[in-house]
Amino acid sequence: MKQNEAVILALEKLEGIATLGQLNQEAMKIKECIWKTKTPFASIRRIVQLDKNIYKIKPGLYGLLKYKKENEAKGIVAETAKNKDSTVVIEFNHSYYQGLLLTVGNLKGLKTFIPNQDKNRLCLRKPLSELRTLQDLPAFSYDELTRRAATVDVTWFNDRLMPHSLFEVEHSTDIQNSLLKFHDLQDFNARMVVVASPSRRREFEQKARHRAFREIAERVAFYDYEALARDYEHEALKSTSGFSL
Repeated sequence: MKQNEAVILALEKLEGIATLGQLNQEAMKIKECIWKTKTPFASIRRIVQLDKNIYKIKPGLYGLLKYKKENEAKGIVAETAKNKDSTVVIEFNHSYYQGLLLTVGNLKGLKTFIPNQDKNRLCLRKPLSELRTLQDLPAFSYDELTRRAATVDVTWFNDRLMPHSLFEVEHSTDIQNSLLKFHDLQDFNARMVVVASPSRRREFEQKARHRAFREIAERVAFYDYEALARDYEHEALKSTSGFSL
């Protein structure tokens, strides 16, 4: 079996849609294909980018072209310049990247939480409630502060159930809203990260420099979607246990 055929078969087994992390794992299970290379995962990355039967949905997320309409009916829509501000794309982006953040945190051995209002949203096939490891927010501070923290898109907690990292996913809404939330939670020794398209980095930098946020300006980081997808793939490859989204 040719390598591109193995990748397509792996996508078939994954119901027509998969992250690169999933494809790397599934393609290696196909015994009929022999990967005569020291870098099979680089070969898989090249195949999904070039094969006419495969289309890109998001950074690190690919689908079989013959499943495109079925995927779109499920709300899994490839973003274009025309639809980027549509409700379906905004909702899919938000829950998808929340799911990646939860999975990366889990693979790093941290405890993870998303707001209860998001728990039934899907990241591909799974509701976010099944990806987070904490079903209730730890009571790590005063009620007023924990209520504010409960609205953060994704939080990683350490073994002592104190905030390790706070993530806000921003597709089209005002980044200032995330900065205000981080400003309220600045007394915790936690990383504060805005996750967004690379095209919004300049906007983030301009707003983070505003004097209203001078106390947190050096602590808030920008994490673009492509970097998150790469880190997810890296953590998936490092993992010794199977998992899926």
